[in-house]
Amino acid sequence: MSDTLKSRLDAAVKDAMRAREKERLTTLRLITAAIKQIEVDTREEVTDEGVLQILGRMTKQRRESIEQYKSAGRDDLAAQEAAELEIIAEFLPTPLTDDEVAAIVDEAIAESGASSMQEMGKVMGLVKARCEGRADLGAVSALVRSKLG
Repeated sequence: MSDTLKSRLDAAVKDAMRAREKERLTTLRLITAAIKQIEVDTREEVTDEGVLQILGRMTKQRRESIEQYKSAGRDDLAAQEAAELEIIAEFLPTPLTDDEVAAIVDEAIAESGASSMQEMGKVMGLVKARCEGRADLGAVSALVRSKLG
């Protein structure tokens, strides 16, 4: 079996079961359930790119939940979400540095020939493909906006 993200996740689930790591196992099962749901809905096997998109969505959801829980004074729930976020992050590629993101944005602007906000979609299309799962696309979008605006 090749070393796909799905196979790494399956191995991690088995390891967590053997080690009786209940919290870790719960989070890993959430990830595998999300993948299985997509596969059932589309009737296609999810590729590594698809898994990265799922993990990216889960990461974004966890970050938003942490903020909401903290503002509501629910530090216990925020801590639980943070723990899940840590486990999800294990399967994401190493995050890009701010300088790397800026370089990718500059490259995409040059490549697309964009010069105004009307062409932001073109730039974001190129940037998204290169940054998926490795950078916060909200922050990337703000950077593109500042460079085009």
